[in-house]
Amino acid sequence: MSRTRENEAGVAGLVRSTVERALGTPLPVGVSAWDGSRAGPTQGPRVVLRRARALRHLLWSPGELGAARAFVSGDLDVEGDLVEGLRRCWEVARQYSPRRHFPPYRHWWELGRAAVRLGALGPRPPVPTCEARLSGTRHSRARDRSVISHHYDLGNEFYELLLDPTLTYSCGYFTDERDDLETAQYNKLDLVCRELGLRPGQRLLDVGCGWGSLVVHAARNHGVRANGITLSRQQYEYANNRIERLGLGDLASVRLLDYRDLTDRPYDAVASLEMGEHVGADNYPTYLASLFRMLRPHGHLLLQQMSRGSKAPGGGAFIESYIAPDMTMTPVGHTLDRLETAGFEIRGVRALREHYARTVRLWERRLHEHESEALRILGAQRYRVWRLYLAGGGLAFAENRMGVDQILATRPEQDGGHTLFPGEGK
Repeated sequence: MSRTRENEAGVAGLVRSTVERALGTPLPVGVSAWDGSRAGPTQGPRVVLRRARALRHLLWSPGELGAARAFVSGDLDVEGDLVEGLRRCWEVARQYSPRRHFPPYRHWWELGRAAVRLGALGPRPPVPTCEARLSGTRHSRARDRSVISHHYDLGNEFYELLLDPTLTYSCGYFTDERDDLETAQYNKLDLVCRELGLRPGQRLLDVGCGWGSLVVHAARNHGVRANGITLSRQQYEYANNRIERLGLGDLASVRLLDYRDLTDRPYDAVASLEMGEHVGADNYPTYLASLFRMLRPHGHLLLQQMSRGSKAPGGGAFIESYIAPDMTMTPVGHTLDRLETAGFEIRGVRALREHYARTVRLWERRLHEHESEALRILGAQRYRVWRLYLAGGGLAFAENRMGVDQILATRPEQDGGHTLFPGEGK
């Protein structure tokens, strides 16, 4: 990468030399600082340090959380392609080994002196107001309601800007490179219904139904009696208003209910799309037991869930602090093991990672297209949270650091058996 030494005696030059000494590798992005200095690569994304407080965020909270706080607060910005900037930084991070690159003791005096010269020493900067502040026991009913409200109760107006007209907030399914977001979400909803084998008159339960897109789609297009549950009051009100507006009140409904409180008679089919990540590792057996209990023998379960390796199962400090506190992702193989332990028989797995990368890119494009409206609704800090969230999330799927899978399973008979057709052989 081409470089410039112009004005590298200023803050940007000192930042460059300090970072390169600490990491043992060239700076992957350009840097501009509040004193007008510039350093690092001249092509591609550029980190803009608007004030010294950006460095104090990094000093008080080293790593991802400090960088996120600096970005969300506006003390640090990125000029150019944010996704490319994150990609370059992740590439360096993957190569970085604290043991191999730990600065020799003789350099600590120089690093400390650089911190003083850069204005990085000082009181802890204020934490952005939109960072999650939760209390109570993880995955208690009260805390789960707070977590859901933190992310989903931003206002339906915002999600109408971001999502497709059905307000489907999960991975789409692209069957053609020309598919737009609305088409991909229709494809996904119909794929779920076909995989579940839905027929008119059957009963469907959607656990974690969001704004009711699957409930509405299944009732309108497959003639089933569909019921959804959510913990978000705004989703609950929106979904039921939509159901009434479409004249589907005799077929569809959404309840404000915790999955642990389900007491219905068994359903013919159960779906749960990207909700299992939010129940927690300790509660996951309870979650699966609820799904199993709600499904009649021979009934099908469609579980769509994000997957991740053992490193940062919550998605990392930024996601856990600003987007989805208490989230837990596991490798898909672990999820299959847990489903079988709960009594389900696995029928198939469909990996959709590339589909999620494209879905998130389209959400990111819509956020950019509606920037002024999103800023009005969210405010500057939370808008920057969403910029970072979508850029980083799409990159994680594109680089295979996260995945998402549809898992089809069935509930066998009590004796463990299963016939090809219900009632066969009786």
